Amino acid sequence: MVTLTAAPETELTVADLLDRFGPIALRRIRREPEPGTATEQDVIDIHDREKRLFELVDGILVEKTMGVQDSFVAVWIAGFIGQFARQHDLGIVLGSDGMARLAPGLVRIPDVSFIGWDRLPGKKVPDIPMLTTGPNLAVEVLSPSNTHKEMQQKLAEYFDSSVQLVWYVDPRSRTVRVFTSPENVVTLNESDMLDGGSLLPGFQLPVAKLFEQVERAG
Repeated sequence: MVTLTAAPETELTVADLLDRFGPIALRRIRREPEPGTATEQDVIDIHDREKRLFELVDGILVEKTMGVQDSFVAVWIAGFIGQFARQHDLGIVLGSDGMARLAPGLVRIPDVSFIGWDRLPGKKVPDIPMLTTGPNLAVEVLSPSNTHKEMQQKLAEYFDSSVQLVWYVDPRSRTVRVFTSPENVVTLNESDMLDGGSLLPGFQLPVAKLFEQVERAG
């Protein structure tokens, strides 16, 4: 059972939001409930009622937005990882509405998540609104609406929780940044091979295959 954590009431300014997230589009910040007062239950209720995805950071609801390319690439990646995980009986893959509580009052929603069987007792998928831990692998498909500061903050939060591997996939530059910690990163381009390291041993995918049906920017 998920125990939900409330946020203390705090009045925030636009300057506070910019300090946390960088030059983020204000349309991505939900105003009701008031920023600084939102809870984990709000994330669940809004998704159930409106079918919209909001991450929760410091009592602030930040909308997840994806364009057509971003959604396509996320589904494409999920398919490759999911097929490999099933073949080798490694765990499960969640899509872009797979919520994860990284800490009390902190909810992130990777575009693709891999969760190993070691985190799912009895190899069963729990009937809960959000994971109570971070996934083993978190994949983020970068959108033009993402700010650098937002993604840096998210990266630190992933590794502060139980995430072991993070991929930042950029359809516009056709690159994949592979993080094994916030400081350790390798950038792959279309001539490289993406692999799963020790987390998904034997998984290999040409980076070019991720973007072969994606229209080039410009």
